[in-house]
Amino acid sequence: MNGVLPPGLQWAQMQAEHLEAVCALERRAHAHPWSEQLFYDSLHAGHQAQLLLCDGGTPAVEAQPVEALQPALRVPDGRLLLGYFVAQTLLDEVHLYNLAVARARQGWGGLLLQRLVAAAQAQGAQTLWLEVRASNQTALALYRRAGFESVATRRGYYPAAGGAREDALVLRRCLQPLPLPTQKLEPVA
Repeated sequence: MNGVLPPGLQWAQMQAEHLEAVCALERRAHAHPWSEQLFYDSLHAGHQAQLLLCDGGTPAVEAQPVEALQPALRVPDGRLLLGYFVAQTLLDEVHLYNLAVARARQGWGGLLLQRLVAAAQAQGAQTLWLEVRASNQTALALYRRAGFESVATRRGYYPAAGGAREDALVLRRCLQPLPLPTQKLEPVA
């Protein structure tokens, strides 16, 4: 992807007035969704939170009728919420906390990741981190296509059905080449 959005798609900063639509999408996308308060707290903490929006009826959403996604996924100005991400920058690392799309396999997840990577690189981040459910093959495929590699497993990280727990895979994408350490050379005697 080259960073140019298809016609009819726009980026927007997530704001408190978007949370009704964001939470509706969150409930559709995740079996154990974030609460509205968690989104609000993330915004208040200054985390990066981006929306991918559509003005409706564009080629980006014509694979299925837009009506299949309305009205719950409309933001207050009437645009359709296609996806979002929430991430935090910590020193020279960015951690992706949440990403969701209204419909899988439309390229929207790739656009969101591309936006996140570009923002992280612009901030000088060296590494992008995330956790993903070990069973989420659709998300794993997306992240691998975006250059992420699995580096660890967190046992029992996620809640699962019936009170069980599910492992998370820790994924990493290196964004910038790490600088070579400088060494002071001692003169040879």
